[in-house]
Amino acid sequence: MFKILSFAVNHFTAMKRVIYFTFVLLLLSATPGSVLATDTVKPVKLSSPPVIDGILNEDAWNNSEGISGFRSFIPDFGKELPFNTIVWLAYDEENIYFAFKCYDNEPDKIKASVDSRDKIRQDDWVCVNLDSYNDQQTLYCIYANANGIQMDTRFAAGNEDLGVDLVWYSAGQITEYGYTVEIRLPLKSIRFSNKEPVMMSAFFERYVSRTSTHVSFPELDPAKGYAFFGQMQPMQFDGVKHYTLLEILPSVTYSYRGEQVSGKMTTTENKPDAGLTVKYGITSQITLDATINPDFSQVEADAGQVDANLRYQLFFPEKRPFFQEGNENFKIGSTGSSPIDPVGSLVHTRNIVNPIAGAKLSGRIGSKNYISLLYAADRIPETENDLYGSYSHFPVLRYKRSLSNDSYLGVLATSVINSGSKNYVGGADGNIRLNKSTMLEFHSLLSSNRDDIDETNVAGHALGVNILSDQRNITTAIAIKEISENFISRTGYIDRTGVTILTGSLTPKFYPESDIFRRFDIGIFTGQLRDNIYDLWETNNSLSVTSWIGGTLRTRIQYNYSTEIYQGEKFNTSGLQLTMTGTAGTRFDGTLSYRRRNAIYYPGSLQGYGNVLVGEIRYLPLEKLHTQLSVTFQDLFDDSGREKIFDYLLLRGRITWQLNRYLFLRSIVEYNDYRESVSTDFLASFTYIPGTVFHIGYGFLSEYREWNGLEYTESERLNEMKRGFFVKFSYLFRL
Repeated sequence: MFKILSFAVNHFTAMKRVIYFTFVLLLLSATPGSVLATDTVKPVKLSSPPVIDGILNEDAWNNSEGISGFRSFIPDFGKELPFNTIVWLAYDEENIYFAFKCYDNEPDKIKASVDSRDKIRQDDWVCVNLDSYNDQQTLYCIYANANGIQMDTRFAAGNEDLGVDLVWYSAGQITEYGYTVEIRLPLKSIRFSNKEPVMMSAFFERYVSRTSTHVSFPELDPAKGYAFFGQMQPMQFDGVKHYTLLEILPSVTYSYRGEQVSGKMTTTENKPDAGLTVKYGITSQITLDATINPDFSQVEADAGQVDANLRYQLFFPEKRPFFQEGNENFKIGSTGSSPIDPVGSLVHTRNIVNPIAGAKLSGRIGSKNYISLLYAADRIPETENDLYGSYSHFPVLRYKRSLSNDSYLGVLATSVINSGSKNYVGGADGNIRLNKSTMLEFHSLLSSNRDDIDETNVAGHALGVNILSDQRNITTAIAIKEISENFISRTGYIDRTGVTILTGSLTPKFYPESDIFRRFDIGIFTGQLRDNIYDLWETNNSLSVTSWIGGTLRTRIQYNYSTEIYQGEKFNTSGLQLTMTGTAGTRFDGTLSYRRRNAIYYPGSLQGYGNVLVGEIRYLPLEKLHTQLSVTFQDLFDDSGREKIFDYLLLRGRITWQLNRYLFLRSIVEYNDYRESVSTDFLASFTYIPGTVFHIGYGFLSEYREWNGLEYTESERLNEMKRGFFVKFSYLFRL
């Protein structure tokens, strides 16, 4: 991994630019702004635990006043709901407890489905955003709806990651005055300071779905915008246990795959398998995860995307639990800073395709230092073994040093190594709080890529800095990026190199005194990109209006004037887009986006035009029955001849019967008109707690093709071409 230092000597010019760039940014970070904290709260220490049933009849809740005074921050700041919200805090040596009493003068309009974990974003819910180190760097975000159904995320470096699945317990009840929620969070499930007393902080949140209103305690300062790290409620816990955690997670799977070959269904995989994952808490701050022969199967296939006329590879999010957990630690500053930022991620673990083993070490050393180490050995396909060997090795190192407020400086080093090629990326990044509403982000990176097969050895660099200021009435951002042509990150997702980019945006916000129009955001964006390979400039400029209408409808209309350089030519990519998102009652919500655009047909380097339509409807005919229909449609016409080049239609239907909070049955059918195929997946899933699961699934792919004895030809009827079946069982032993 650290061989990146040796090649830096041989590429001194690029290295000088990186060093100078980093030095300037460090000077800018010398005087970060100060943020005041709220007075510390000492939760009640209990001698006997409350029953987590959603009924607030314990002394812990009835003999204390609780915290109230929630105020809104979306769509506007400082507004009071017409009904109250109260939260109580308590703890014992092994757990932290939270209880919410959410009053509502129309309890029949509370939206609370019975759904699987992490599917409650559209419901009414409460959330505990917990900074377990009280250092303004990362959050555990623990959500529960009015039925106690759970969702949890991890927030760091401006990104909220759904990948984390903590072990915690909750229950909720809808009452005649609103709803109540009780939560028990075991201290074993989180990392926290070794010091005594233990200091944490929290930001309590409630969402009312029928008015799309978020309220919080503490109340957010409009002048600080959504920079809530410095506005949280400090909490002090005395005499809690500091654990040496040990979790053992064995798994057993059986999988079968078949594929039609020469008109006959042929078995391509038919095997049982077993794996083992161990989590060991070296201290209450540092955790080691290791896995052998891991089961990285996904219980739901990736949703289809339009895979025609692509300039870049499609992006699919990580869904595998081993890689999801702790993924927020590898986010770096100044990525995804604008709509035309080509640097999506430097650690995109979907690049690890078929791992045989993996290990992670993550946590905090002292009060300021964070470290994350990831290693995976990935099987190389047999067809490439002669060139690259049997395995690729993926070591990744991440180090962060927290500064005052929510600022940090960090280092990232990644490698992909096999017998035929080597790729190294390394450099620095940071987030610097300049004042109470303004954040500076940066990264400066070097890469080295050697391929013995192609006999190439190239080096590159990526530099980026952006400044974001967010307040109630206006949000502004400015960014500059340079990604050299030979910057290669085989662990990352980067869709374009050889560019220099300047972007700026201005978004004034208006809050009319109206019951219908609640807020308007006027978005002004300009981006100028120089294609350094062809020495040509392209532009991307947009004007948008986003409106909050009533309590349930949000609309956005946007016009783009833009161009794009492709193979040395400039093409028009301008267009007009309309997006609507809304809900109706407690059982229906949906989103619809339509764009009329100019576009490039990449295979022919042609100027084209066409339409893009994306929509999704979710409907709950019953509290435990969830239906979802999504549609994606694109077409493209030749601008000169007005002839249709292609059209692409994807329809995806999903039905889930959630028998209870642990068990669901699900079916998914996806129709691809362009590929003339239909895929179907069925799943029965039982999850008691994260790790203790049982899945059984079956799926097949049918196409309008048939075997005529010599080759596959078009057919008027669907024929099954692929099928698959799997069973998985795992059990979490927590010691």
